[in-house]
Amino acid sequence: MVDGEIILRLDSVPGAPPDLKAYLDSRFPDLTPDECDLEALPLAEVSLLPPIPNPGKIFCVATNFHEDDKPAPQFPLLFMRHAQAQTGHGGAILKPAVSDKLDFEGELAVIIGRRAHKIVRGEAMAYVAGYACFNEGSVRDWQKHSSQFTPGKNFYHSGAFGPWMVCTREIPDPARLLLESRVNGVSRQSIAIDRMIFDIPWLISYISTFAPLDPGDVIVSGTPSGFGASRNPPEFLFPGDEVEIEIQGIGTLRNTVISDQSS
Repeated sequence: MVDGEIILRLDSVPGAPPDLKAYLDSRFPDLTPDECDLEALPLAEVSLLPPIPNPGKIFCVATNFHEDDKPAPQFPLLFMRHAQAQTGHGGAILKPAVSDKLDFEGELAVIIGRRAHKIVRGEAMAYVAGYACFNEGSVRDWQKHSSQFTPGKNFYHSGAFGPWMVCTREIPDPARLLLESRVNGVSRQSIAIDRMIFDIPWLISYISTFAPLDPGDVIVSGTPSGFGASRNPPEFLFPGDEVEIEIQGIGTLRNTVISDQSS
C-alpha cells in the first residue's frame, strides 16, 4: 500500500496473503488492512513489479475510442496478453532484436476484485477492485503476420503495467479520467476515458458472458490514435526512449526502452 513516499507492506504481518491477487481473493471488497504496524519502506528504494504480477487472464481491447468519423464497431476486437509480456513501473521495456517496429499504447487497466461470470452491465462495477495505467507495447510487424495479434502483443517485457492499483473508492467514476501518453516528454496521445466506444461495465458484462473473470484478472480497455504506427511517418521506439502513460487520479507509468540482449 502506497502512502505518499512510503510503501506499507501488506505481506509483513503473519498470515497475510503473499501478493495483491491473493489479497483481493481473500479481502475484496473491504481492502483496508487490519493491522496498523505494517512494515514501511521508502518508495524510492523499491523496485515495483506490475500491480498484479501473476494475473490469470489479461484481456485487451483493440482501438476503443470515438474519434473523427470512424464508424464504431458492433463488437470489440479482443485478444490476450500473458503476464511475462509486461514489466512494472521503472522496469525496462525490451526492444526485440528481430524488429524495429516496437510501439506504445497508453491504456486504462481494470483490475477485477471477485469472481464474475455472466454479469449484467448494471452490476458490473461491483466487481472492479481498482485501476492502473498500462502501456500495451506492440511489435507491429509481428502483430501483422496474420489476422491474429498474439505474436506482436506478447514479446517478453514489451509492455508495462503500473505504477500501482488505485482502489475504486478513490475513483468512483472512471469515465471522468483523462489519459495521456508521452514519448521523451512529448505528448503523443491524449483523450478522455468517456470517449470509449465500449465502456468498462459493457466490457465486463461482455467478457464475463463467455469467460469467468477471477480476482486479479485484468481488462486493458483500449487506446486512442497517436501511437507510433498511426503517425505519418510512423514513429517507433528505440533504446533510450522514455515512455510515460499518465492517467489523472492514478499516476504516471514510466519506462525506458533498452535492447533485448538475450540470445
